[in-house]
Amino acid sequence: MAAQKINEALEHIAKAEKYLKTGFLKWKPDYDSAATEYGKAAVAFKNAKQFDQAREACLREAEAHENNKALFHAAKAYEQAGMMLKEMQRLPEAVQLIEKASMMYLENGTPDTAAIALERAGKLIENVSPEKAVQLYQQAASVFENEERLRQALEMLGKASRLLVRGRRLDEAALSLQKEKSIYKEIENYPTCYKKTIAQVLVHLHRNDYVAAERCVRESYSIPGFNGSEDCAALEQLLEGYDQQDQDQVSEVCNLPLFKYMDNDYAKLGLTLVVPGGGIKKKSPNAAQDKARGPAAVGSHAEEEEDEYSGGLC
Repeated sequence: MAAQKINEALEHIAKAEKYLKTGFLKWKPDYDSAATEYGKAAVAFKNAKQFDQAREACLREAEAHENNKALFHAAKAYEQAGMMLKEMQRLPEAVQLIEKASMMYLENGTPDTAAIALERAGKLIENVSPEKAVQLYQQAASVFENEERLRQALEMLGKASRLLVRGRRLDEAALSLQKEKSIYKEIENYPTCYKKTIAQVLVHLHRNDYVAAERCVRESYSIPGFNGSEDCAALEQLLEGYDQQDQDQVSEVCNLPLFKYMDNDYAKLGLTLVVPGGGIKKKSPNAAQDKARGPAAVGSHAEEEEDEYSGGLC
């Protein structure tokens, strides 16, 4: 079966080369017919599991389409060549060809197809080179945003943000999340803005930037419905615990369902958040007793302490 497919592919290549030849009565190569034959050869080689030869046939097909000024079809052929490289586990080379295809789609005036190709390349390379995947997702997001397809742009930005958090590239993650949040606000998806604020605060606190985290919450008061939401209350409690170095309070907030059921990368930020100093603030026995005895006892205990030092320390 494989041998039969290989022979079939070689026949198509021979026909393609014949179409490209010129002579006394044929001054111009027949690029269109040659491209068709190279495409058929690529399919036959692929079916025979001869991926390198299939890749070569795809590249020849792309070249023929380019010579024929058929950019869309050339881009498709480059993308197919990339997928043959994927089968051979040559992922960086595969991504290069798919990127080339996306540029041709843009040049051809089909930006949606370009963005989809970039997303496909990002998925291919995500586990091998997350840095490259982030770049590809951000490029796809830009293309979608330019076409005013904001939901698709948000999907790409979300993937980039999560990869940045996973790779501990927190400064970049903070910027990416801010971009997401701005677009969600633009399309008036306010509940998701609240969730992005939680993610932002966790990122800022892991960056040891309490000021940025606090500013993030303060700026979110302008988002309709945020002030008074459970998200806002939890974040205020989280910031209070962090500022007072109360690990118990911080851990308690980060174990709320609101935090635990976020995207996994952000949930992990909550579960691993440690306040400055890393210790657990312990409540004094008197404070625990006062809490049990009520407000009057607190006042009485405070008066006793004041009396104890009323005469000075000496």
